[in-house]
Amino acid sequence: MTKDELIALSEKSIIGTYRRQPVLFVRGEGAHLWDIDGKEYIDFVAGIAVCSLGHSHPKVVEAVCRQAGTLMHVSNLYYTEPQIRLAGMLTEHSFADRVFFCNSGAEANEAAIKLARKYGHDKLGGKYEILTMKGSFHGRTLAAITATGQEKFHAGFAPLPEGFRYVPFNDVAALEAAVSEKTCAVLLEPIQGEGGVRVPDEGYLKAVREICDSRGILMILDEVQTGMGRTGKLFGYEHYGVTPDIMTLAKALGNGVPAGALAATEKVAAVFGPGTHASTFGGNPLAMAAAVATLETILADGFLENCAKMGDYLRERLWSLRKDHPAVREVRGKGLLVGLELSVDGNPVVKACLERGVLVNCTFDHVLRMVPPLVVTRPDVDRLVQVLDEVLER
Repeated sequence: MTKDELIALSEKSIIGTYRRQPVLFVRGEGAHLWDIDGKEYIDFVAGIAVCSLGHSHPKVVEAVCRQAGTLMHVSNLYYTEPQIRLAGMLTEHSFADRVFFCNSGAEANEAAIKLARKYGHDKLGGKYEILTMKGSFHGRTLAAITATGQEKFHAGFAPLPEGFRYVPFNDVAALEAAVSEKTCAVLLEPIQGEGGVRVPDEGYLKAVREICDSRGILMILDEVQTGMGRTGKLFGYEHYGVTPDIMTLAKALGNGVPAGALAATEKVAAVFGPGTHASTFGGNPLAMAAAVATLETILADGFLENCAKMGDYLRERLWSLRKDHPAVREVRGKGLLVGLELSVDGNPVVKACLERGVLVNCTFDHVLRMVPPLVVTRPDVDRLVQVLDEVLER
């Protein structure tokens, strides 16, 4: 089928929950993609922070092919080696003592919400309320969109589940005042991704941790976007000198193979016993083999250091646009989670970059978000900046 025929079939048969760009990709390698017509693109979206090792990374490809040829799925009523290996690696390299596996970030956050409420029920006298941040994003399931502090995601889905309240991000006083006798947990992202790549003040997460400790409630970090090396460290919380009680992961965990995880301390995880939570496909051998290969690669010598170095270079080059383009307001981020805030609508910029063979993403209407594969190179960054210079000039 031709590109036009395939797109026409898509428009006819797939529910229209996405505004898709008019391009059909058929192949990827590293930080580059090729469409059905053979045109090459530099990818600064990476499946929205998913393909951290780049497209078709040989170690992940080999692991998936080997696992697919031996065992793809059995029930979680039984043990499988890839799941056990990944759990051991995650607990060894994080604060966590226990892990639960699922398939996506939304599922991981649903599990975290359930775990926090179960902990509140069992250990905190029935407390159930969870405080989240304005501008946050936690997924598309009903509880996850309710936890999300953006009204545009709530529209049309009322009544939403009870037990969530929102406070301003990066505002310690507002959070302290919001904790009530019903509160069991605070849920937030170390850096707000969908909310415009908003980086908190240096002492903010420490203050959140202190508030949670002083009130005896849980601190939950949504690291779906910031985890797995995206910020230049394995997990975003490592930048801030704190550890949470619960952390959620997904996106880059399987480098494109659907995989999510909830990680927690022994004290908190203990309230989840047999039958309290489950996932049919969560932790399946295929996804776990991909995740083991991904994590092994990220933990290899020099990988995270290169991510941090390339992130510094990307932000430096983006700042250089400001002298010639007044529309550039700010550049912010950590590692290779970077936002370029504009004073104009960013969506036409995204389309113009696409036409020139560079993929970027726009969030909050005026923030260009760059989350490239962590293997992106200086020439790739230079090409991005050159294209943005041309587009902003136009």
